[in-house]
Amino acid sequence: MGAERQAIPDRKIRAAERRAVQIGVRVRRPGETWFSSKIADLSVSGFRLQSFMKLTAGSELWIMLPGFEGRRARVLWTRAHEAGCAFERPLHPAILDHIVQPETPTPSA
Repeated sequence: MGAERQAIPDRKIRAAERRAVQIGVRVRRPGETWFSSKIADLSVSGFRLQSFMKLTAGSELWIMLPGFEGRRARVLWTRAHEAGCAFERPLHPAILDHIVQPETPTPSA
């Protein structure tokens, strides 16, 4: 019995709506250099990082979203090559919208 998963109703309620994305980002641990990675989910409160970087729950990292400065985040959980992370300070909703909006083609003249 001990290894059973809890039913979905018992799961913690999310702090914010997640948006499914595939965005290239730059990530680093404190004192290390930046490297390329990807995020698969993004919300104002956090993200799911896909990376080969060895991370542990409770550790700190910096993430640079496209077009913005680095932001501090904390690793909440890890599983294989993924980690759920929470921003130290939530994103402004307009920043989230800007990051996840699809690129619109420029009209030809």
